[in-house]
Amino acid sequence: QVQLVESGGGLVQPGGSLRLSCAASGATFSSLTMGWFRQAPGKEREYVAVITGSGARMSSRDVVKDRFTISRDNTKRMMYLQMDSLEPEDTAVYYCAARPGNAAFADASKYEIWGQGIQVTVSS
Repeated sequence: QVQLVESGGGLVQPGGSLRLSCAASGATFSSLTMGWFRQAPGKEREYVAVITGSGARMSSRDVVKDRFTISRDNTKRMMYLQMDSLEPEDTAVYYCAARPGNAAFADASKYEIWGQGIQVTVSS
């Protein structure tokens, strides 16, 4: 059974940066498509970015495309989200998710495995 654990969240001022990490255990990591999703209070969970097993295909939602970078290190079984130029609207609980196969879905319902989530707060 795959387990995912997020780390790296916290409080940051507008314009600042954070790097989220997701550690995976219990499966062949390189066979998983991984994604970051987020959920703000009172809103639905939304896609942030996804990356396929080899890292060959990545995508991210438009509002973060020029500010956030998704990456992975298969040798360390880790996925990352580098978040720069953070805005108050980025405040949310961020979730790491995984699914078997090589399809980079943006639909959260396609992901079978989820981390517990980590809070990111952007505020002055």
